[in-house]
Amino acid sequence: MKFELSKEFLDQLELDIEQKNNAQITEQISQLHPADIADVMGNLSIDHAKYIYELLDEELAAESLMELEDEFRENLLKLFSPQEIAEQADNLDTDDAADLLGELSEDEIDEVIAQMEDREHASDITELLNYDEDSAGGLMQSEFMCANWNWPVDKAIFELRKQTADVEKVYSIYVVDDDQQLKGILSLKSLLFASPETPIKEIYKDKDLQFAKTHDTSEDVVLMMEKYDLVSIPVIDRQNKLVGRITIDDVVDVIREEAEKDFQMASGISQNVESSSSVFRHTRSRLPWILIGLAGGVASSQIIKGYEGQIEINPSLAFFIPLIVATAGNVGVQSSAIIVQGLAREDFQVSGILKQVGKESMIGLLVGFICSAIIFGVSYLINGDMNLGITIGISLFLVVIIAAMLGAFIPLVLDRVKIDPALATGPFITTANDIIGLTIYFIVAYFVYS
Repeated sequence: MKFELSKEFLDQLELDIEQKNNAQITEQISQLHPADIADVMGNLSIDHAKYIYELLDEELAAESLMELEDEFRENLLKLFSPQEIAEQADNLDTDDAADLLGELSEDEIDEVIAQMEDREHASDITELLNYDEDSAGGLMQSEFMCANWNWPVDKAIFELRKQTADVEKVYSIYVVDDDQQLKGILSLKSLLFASPETPIKEIYKDKDLQFAKTHDTSEDVVLMMEKYDLVSIPVIDRQNKLVGRITIDDVVDVIREEAEKDFQMASGISQNVESSSSVFRHTRSRLPWILIGLAGGVASSQIIKGYEGQIEINPSLAFFIPLIVATAGNVGVQSSAIIVQGLAREDFQVSGILKQVGKESMIGLLVGFICSAIIFGVSYLINGDMNLGITIGISLFLVVIIAAMLGAFIPLVLDRVKIDPALATGPFITTANDIIGLTIYFIVAYFVYS
């Protein structure tokens, strides 16, 4: 049954916390999924969240901790001693434990690692912390199922049974040689139907084997798993040795984080923020692009001031300024969004990029023709002024074409200079098109009314 968090539930829970009704709290909370527990804790104060957390059993507490929003988890961890954090790390998979410790300072990490009871587990976590968090090495976990290709089936089954103690979810069984180099994948069906003395070497598969390398980016891993419909992927080091695996749940987290980041970038928020972030952090993340938009507004006002003479000749020109800038911004954002999506999915190479820019230009040409024809007719019917209709029609036609071309071109330039092209879908392209659109509008007006 799906759990729905309500105000009544939270009010009763806070009352139970105040009255220390631990049995009642445990009965309500322990039946929930870790993600639902994290939602409950995230809607409480830090102190109350810690109170709830301490009533959970170790495994459920550790899983719930990793479901919390990053900033809330960081604040919660500040209330824990290194010993308490070490206990949680012992109950987490290596990748989650590495993510957890990665939120601490170097000194705190050393202290937590020193207090972990499972020394082998601690060693694996330390190894993962050496990788960049945005790489396959930083994303992988050290727990996986593998069989040596020289083992007979009966020995493989015996060894795999022992490995299940460390692997919570089994997606694939990897096959390695004596040097731990990845050779292929063993299907459960092949393992169960083979005779006990059959060597693994005779029943494993190496065709179309997909794997990631520790230095691959997390985006590369996402694209690979999406392309080949994988639920897990093995990870090898520079010596081709199998060192870990990445599972679909970790990839979903990456996809979600990238989508949130791109959405914020497109909205003009330059830093990753959560709804629970401080007012100062929110302000700092939004202010740069607001200031750029402000500068663009000042530039636009100066353009209007510079062509004040054309407005004096026909004041009706001022009525259509919002139409010109709004249309330019919308067309530019639409074009840039298509290119940004293509870059993110790596849908096109260089030839494909040029083709897409040409396509966006043709779309702009067609949209510009239709919009300019409509606005010419509307303007003439309302104002009865042929010159005004010609000015608006020609301006809108040119503005739409240029906005479409800029919207396609700017993300490519940003991508080439290693700046997130998602910036092009927000205030950047809108501000640029406002200035260019106004300039074109008044230049056309100047020639029409001269």
